[in-house]
Amino acid sequence: MKATCLFENMTAFGCRPDVITYTTLINGLCRAGNVSLALKLHEDMVKGNNNKSRVICKPNIVSYTSMIDGLCKHGLIDKAKELFLEMKGVGISPNIVSYNSLIHGLCYGGKWENAKDLIVEMVDHNVQPNVVTYNVIMDELCKKGNIVKATELLELMIERTYTTLIDELCKNGKIDKASELFELMIERSVNPNTVTYTTLINGLCLTYRIDDALKLFVSMTNKGCRHDVITYNIMINGYCRKQNINAATSLYREMISKGVVSNVVTYSTLLSGLYRVGKIGHANELFSEMQINNIMPDEYTYNILIDGLCKNGCVTKAMEILHTLIKSKFNLSIMSCSCLIDGLCKTGRLKVTWKIFHKLSQEGLEPDVVSYNIMINRLCKDRQLEEATNLLSIMEDEGCAPDVITYNTLMHGFSQNNETIKVVQLLHKMAKRNITPNDSTASIVVDLLVNDEKYRDCLNWLPSFPAQEPARS
Repeated sequence: MKATCLFENMTAFGCRPDVITYTTLINGLCRAGNVSLALKLHEDMVKGNNNKSRVICKPNIVSYTSMIDGLCKHGLIDKAKELFLEMKGVGISPNIVSYNSLIHGLCYGGKWENAKDLIVEMVDHNVQPNVVTYNVIMDELCKKGNIVKATELLELMIERTYTTLIDELCKNGKIDKASELFELMIERSVNPNTVTYTTLINGLCLTYRIDDALKLFVSMTNKGCRHDVITYNIMINGYCRKQNINAATSLYREMISKGVVSNVVTYSTLLSGLYRVGKIGHANELFSEMQINNIMPDEYTYNILIDGLCKNGCVTKAMEILHTLIKSKFNLSIMSCSCLIDGLCKTGRLKVTWKIFHKLSQEGLEPDVVSYNIMINRLCKDRQLEEATNLLSIMEDEGCAPDVITYNTLMHGFSQNNETIKVVQLLHKMAKRNITPNDSTASIVVDLLVNDEKYRDCLNWLPSFPAQEPARS
C-alpha cells in the first residue's frame, strides 16, 4: 500500500508523523480491510507515550473512533470493546460517533444486552442519540428479524432521552417545563419508569412543591412503577425540608412495611429532620435503630448528629461523640469539627473551642474557611477585633482564602465599634482579591454611611467593584 510506504519513508527521513497522519492511515487501512496493520499502528501510538519510542503523539477521540469502527465492521467486537474501555481509561470521553460505531457492532454481533447497556450509558453521559443511532438499531435488528428487540431498544433510548431532559430542566429550576415534558412523554405513549418519576419528584420536592410530588408519588404505583429506596428518600427529605416530620416518619414506616430496605441516606435524612424540629429523643432512638439494623453511619451522618446535638443545646454529648470518633480512628471531616466548634462558641465555652481549633492539625485536619469564619465571628462578638484581624492574617498565611462571609463578619464588628477606616480598608482588600460583595456587604456599607457624619468623605474612600450581571430566572 503506497500510503504505508510513504508513512515508513517519513519516519526514515526523520519526519515525525502526528496524530492526524496516524488517524488518516488507520482509517485508510480499516477501509481497505487491513485491520491488523491498523491495530499495530494504534498500538505504536499508545506505546509511543514512553520516551523509548520514536513516536511522540497520543491517540485522540478521532483515531480511537476510527479504530473501533474498523474493528466492529470486521466483526472484532471484543477488541473494539477493549479499545472503547481503553479510550475511557485514558480520559477521552466517547462521542456520538464512538457510541454509534460500537452499538452497530454489538447489534451486528447479536449482543443485544450489551447494546442496551451502552445506550443507557450514552444517555446518562448526556450524549444524545441521533438519526444514525436509530437507523443502526432499526437496520441491524430488523434485518435479522428481531423486530421486538429493535422496538425495545428504541423505546429505551426514547425513554432515557426524556428522563435526561426532565432532569436537566429540574436542575435548572424549570419544574413547570419538566412537568409539561413528562405529560408529553405520556401523551406520546412513552411509559415513564421509576427513574423518570423519581427525577421529577425530586425536582418538585426541591422547590417545596411537596403536594404535587405526593400526587406523582401515589400515581407511580397506578402506572405499574414501584417505589424504590431513592424515591422514598427523596419524599422523606421533601417532608423534612417542610418540617413535616410526622409525614416523613410515616413514609419511613411505610417503606419498611413494604420491604423496601432503608440505607444510610434514609437515616441521615430523617435524623436531620428530627433535629431540625427539636425531637432529640426520637433522633437518638432512630440512631440506635440504625445501628441495630447494621447500617453504618458515614461522615455525613456524624456531621448531622454533631450539628443537631449542638443546635439543640447538647454540646457535651456532641463532644463525647467526636472524642469517640477520634479514638476509633474514624475518618473525620473538618465539617464535623466545625459543627462542634460552632456549638461551643454559641454556648460560650471558648477555652475548649480554642483547644479543639488548635488541635485540628494533630488530627490530620486543616481549618477551612467555615471553621475560621466561626472563630472570627466569636472574636468579633466579644469585641476582640484585633485578635479577629490577626486570625484573618493567619488564615491567609495558611493558604485558606477568606470569602465574603469572612469580610462581612469583620466589617460588621468594626462597624459596631464605629471604626469606619477599618471597614473601608477591608472593602479595599475585598476588591483587591476580587471577592464579590453581597446583600449583607451592602447593608453594612449603608449603615456605615448613615451613622458617619462625614459620609461624603466616606463615599470617596469606598472602592469600586465590577458590575454584577442580574440573576437569570
